[in-house]
Amino acid sequence: MATRCGLVLAGSPASMTVTRRITRRHRATLLRRPDADPVSGRDQAGAAGIGMAGNLRPMERHRYVADAVVTCDSTDAVYTPGVVEVADDRIAWVGPVGGETTVDGSTTVHHLGGLLMPGLVNSHCHTPMTLVRGAGDGLPLDRWLREAMWPREGRMTAEDVWWGMTLGSAEMLRAGVTTSCEMYLFEEALVEAVTASGARLVMTPGVLSALHADSHGQGSDRMVALAEFHARHHDPAGRITVGIAPHSAYDLGVAACSELADLARSLTAVLHLHVAETKMESAALEAEHGASIVRILAEHGVFGGRVLAAHCVWVDDADIAVLSDAGVAVAHCPVSNMKLGSGIAPLAAMLSAGVTLGLGTDGPASNDSLNLWEEVKMAALLARVAALDSTAVTPAQVLAMATRGAAAAVGLDDVGRLAEGFVADMIRIDLDHSTFVPVTEPSELLAHLVWAGSDRRVTDVWVAGEPVVVDGRVTNVDEDRARAEVSRRAVRLAEG
Repeated sequence: MATRCGLVLAGSPASMTVTRRITRRHRATLLRRPDADPVSGRDQAGAAGIGMAGNLRPMERHRYVADAVVTCDSTDAVYTPGVVEVADDRIAWVGPVGGETTVDGSTTVHHLGGLLMPGLVNSHCHTPMTLVRGAGDGLPLDRWLREAMWPREGRMTAEDVWWGMTLGSAEMLRAGVTTSCEMYLFEEALVEAVTASGARLVMTPGVLSALHADSHGQGSDRMVALAEFHARHHDPAGRITVGIAPHSAYDLGVAACSELADLARSLTAVLHLHVAETKMESAALEAEHGASIVRILAEHGVFGGRVLAAHCVWVDDADIAVLSDAGVAVAHCPVSNMKLGSGIAPLAAMLSAGVTLGLGTDGPASNDSLNLWEEVKMAALLARVAALDSTAVTPAQVLAMATRGAAAAVGLDDVGRLAEGFVADMIRIDLDHSTFVPVTEPSELLAHLVWAGSDRRVTDVWVAGEPVVVDGRVTNVDEDRARAEVSRRAVRLAEG
């Protein structure tokens, strides 16, 4: 394998614009390393040589040369060996070695070896549930929520949530997950935590009657708060975008979901909600309306606009047609669905119907990890065994669900591909392992990624061109401190 250039280990990011907003300065101090700059939190060594700011800053160009580049673009192109060129936070060119332009003095070349591919996108998650990981194991969803999750979550503070999100964000980055779509309460704390970790976040603040109803339940005050939160943080050109997340029709009622859908449309924001996760969760609503929950939501205008429906396990062909016709995207969470005994989503049928599909881990209390590589493998395996058809889902299709499909599902149109103009969110995978041998054609490389890929093979991660994992080390989070804080706080939440 080629030796990696030293500049990769200490190099400055492709975009040095400092936009981080950390309102609790002591948190920023806990996350910075001793040699970090006191304002930006970045290594002073990493910022060396950047003497100008704002629009006066010269564009940084980096050329990354790898043994393989898996683009996850619309053609599923693979280049062996390949090149990814990055200008500031965007990809400028991708292609085979030999097809790139001549290097000039403004371009830094990094000989990485290994494999480069887009960062993974976790399309449905409740990451601060790292604080309740392992609780209620073996309970079905309704009892798991009411007996194990909601009592502990009801005791959470914003500070708890910040630490839970911080630990989870580091866990995802280490696994090559550069973006997560979060449905949770205490949304300001999540934004602060992810801004500090350097990841990308689609924050869809939760609306839930069962928890913190006074501050986060349905009602005009919460609607106003959501609109104001969107105005403060929604930044499609940056790393934070904002949607709206009614928990579910069975929790809030159909009318409230419809009202929140109106709000999402008025903001041109993603609406994110749980749909048909278990067989019985919507039985009362379905009996009342005489239709499936999918058709009920469609008839009440919930599916107008950009909608992300999590799970969709208990949907039939008619429901899938409704989802497809309405342009509703689905976040498929196979490991969580298996752990809670919820069922197997009809993935192949949704693919055939043209439904946009992303993969999600769900929360770390129902998975119990945030390692999207497990979803990649399990999604394909479950689809094949459910259909009794080894061709039901291909490696290229399931990799797309973890990258470009998931990005489209959560409302990000320039994420999830190594392609010109897309943001430079990418990961390096070490190929120096027996599970990646042999490769006689590109399709075998994709197969190895799906069936034998693992978070343990991820060595380096970039978000918007900035290194956030270097040689397996998360650069912006003190993981030892985060683990200790989550452990300590979890005891308090469990004891009541």
